[in-house]
Amino acid sequence: MLKHPPKEKFIERMRLLLNDEEDLQKYLKTAESHPRKSFRVNTLKISITDLKNRLEEKGWKIKQPYKSHPEIMVVENELTPGELGNSLEHRLGYYYIQEITSMMPIIALDVNENDSLLDLCASPGSKTTQAAMFMKNAGVIFANDISIGRVSILVTNLERCGVTNVIVTRHHGTELCQKMKNHKTYFNKILIDAPCSGEGNIRSSPRTFLEWSPGLIKGLSQKQIKLVQKIEAILEKNGELIYSTCTHAPEENEEIVQYLIDNGNLE
Repeated sequence: MLKHPPKEKFIERMRLLLNDEEDLQKYLKTAESHPRKSFRVNTLKISITDLKNRLEEKGWKIKQPYKSHPEIMVVENELTPGELGNSLEHRLGYYYIQEITSMMPIIALDVNENDSLLDLCASPGSKTTQAAMFMKNAGVIFANDISIGRVSILVTNLERCGVTNVIVTRHHGTELCQKMKNHKTYFNKILIDAPCSGEGNIRSSPRTFLEWSPGLIKGLSQKQIKLVQKIEAILEKNGELIYSTCTHAPEENEEIVQYLIDNGNLE
C-alpha cells in the first residue's frame, strides 16, 4: 500500500500516455513494489571480483545482470534495514548505491581518460563518481550544482569514492554556462541530468505522488529550457551531450530534446 497514493489527475495522465488500460494497471502495480537493491562497484578503490567476494562472505546473494558491465550488481536476498548503506564497504567507498537506470546516461556518454566533461546538475554525485571511475581519475570533470547543501553532499561522495579529477563549482546552471563561454572554456562531453518532477522515482521516493502536479511539470520544463538554451555554446564541435531526467513527462523529455534540435545545431 502506497503511503501517498497517486492523484486522479496523475492516473488520467498516465492513462493517456500509455494508451492501454492493461499497461496502466501494470504501471500502478509496479509503483507499489520495492526497487531492486542495486549498486555500482567503484573500481577506483577495489576490483569487481574482490568486492563481490567480500559481500558474498557476508551472506549477500550478488547478481551481475550485464556481462558488458560487471561493475553493476544487484542484491537478490533480503538485507536488514539500512545494511546496504551502513556496511563498511560502502563507508570506504567501495561501491555507490545507485539504481540501474541512473547508471545509463554515463554509460551512453562513453567517457574516457581523454575527455573533458561538464556535469551541470551533479549532486549527489552518482553520475560524477561513475564518470570519474570510467575516466580512471584522468581527464577533467567540472561538477556543478546550485546550492551549498547540495554541493556539500557532492563533495562528501567524491571524497568517499576517491575521486581526484573533479573541479566542483556552485552556480545556477545558466550562469555557469555563460561564465564558461566568456572564458572560452569548452567541453567535448556534457551531461545535463536535469531537475525534474521525478515520476520515475515513485518506488524509491514515496513523496513523488504527494508533490506531483501539472503545474510542477510546467514550471520545471521552463527551467529545463533555460538550461539547454545555454549549453550548446560550450559544447565542442563534434562533442556529445546527454540530457536525462527521472520522469515520464514528455514536456520534460521529448519536448526538451525537440527544442534543442529545432533551435540549435545539434543532431
